[in-house]
Amino acid sequence: MHPYSLQKIQIKYKRQHKHRQSGFTLMELLIVMAIIAMLAGLAVPNIIDSFGGAQRDGAKGQISALETALDSYRLDVGKYPANLDALIKNPGSNKRWNGPYLKKQSLPQDPWGNDYQYRKPGRHNNPYDLYSMGPDGQEGGEGENEDIVSWK
Repeated sequence: MHPYSLQKIQIKYKRQHKHRQSGFTLMELLIVMAIIAMLAGLAVPNIIDSFGGAQRDGAKGQISALETALDSYRLDVGKYPANLDALIKNPGSNKRWNGPYLKKQSLPQDPWGNDYQYRKPGRHNNPYDLYSMGPDGQEGGEGENEDIVSWK
C-alpha cells in the first residue's frame, strides 16, 4: 500500500469521527434509571421495616424499664402499685414509698404516642400485665399491629 493512500485513509477516518459527540445516549440513560428505580423499589420496604422494628425494640426497652421501676416499688412498699402514676408520686401517705422510681417526672409513652397499659392483677399468670397496644393503638392485633407485652 502506498504511504500516501494510508494518510488519505487516516484523514478520511478522522473527518468521519470528528463530529461524533461524546456522552450517553438516551437509551443508556433510560436503562440506568430503570436499574436505579428497581434497586430503590427493593430497598425502601426494607428500610421501612427496619424503622418499625426499631420502634418495637424501643417499646420493649421502655417496658423493661417500667418493670424494673415496678419491682423497686414492690420491694419498698411490699406490693405492686394500683397504677403507674405511683411510680412518680406517692399515691397516699405511704411511709415506705421511696420514689420517684422513674428518672423523668412523667410516665413515658410508647413510640406511637400512646400510654402504656398496666393491669393489676395480671391475666397471664403474672402479678400485673404491662403492654403497649402497638402502632394501631388498639388492644390485640397481629403482625405489625401486634401488642408489645411484658409476659412473653
